[in-house]
Amino acid sequence: MTTVSSTTPSTASATSTSTSTSVTTTASTAAAATINFNSFLQLMIAEMKNQDPTNPTDPSQYLAQISQMSSVQQGILTNTKLDSMLTQSSLTQAESAIGKVATSSDGTITGTVTSAALATDGTVTATLSTGKTLTLDNTVTIGTKSTSS
Repeated sequence: MTTVSSTTPSTASATSTSTSTSVTTTASTAAAATINFNSFLQLMIAEMKNQDPTNPTDPSQYLAQISQMSSVQQGILTNTKLDSMLTQSSLTQAESAIGKVATSSDGTITGTVTSAALATDGTVTATLSTGKTLTLDNTVTIGTKSTSS
């Protein structure tokens, strides 16, 4: 979980932590996709070595399989990049809420946002000056900066 607080050094630290986490996640997912792609290639080579010489497999089928696997790999990498961008966006939104008044949709919870935490599932939870927490989503109203300290 990445936390963003109202002090400038912590905000900078949280941003760089999030960036390195998303880069690590991207590299891990890319490595997993490569392992799967390499496994596919090994399987295809084994299939070619063990095919019946009197009835060989059509080479166009191999090309189609390679093309499909490449498409799957690109899809995985694209999703990973999109996840990284969503995490960065959530972190930026959480940072911009600090010092502003947040109110729940039913109006029962309100207070000045003192810190925000980004969970691994992408949800942002704000800690308010009242000590209560509030999940920042599209039902929460973020007002202007608080006039009290």
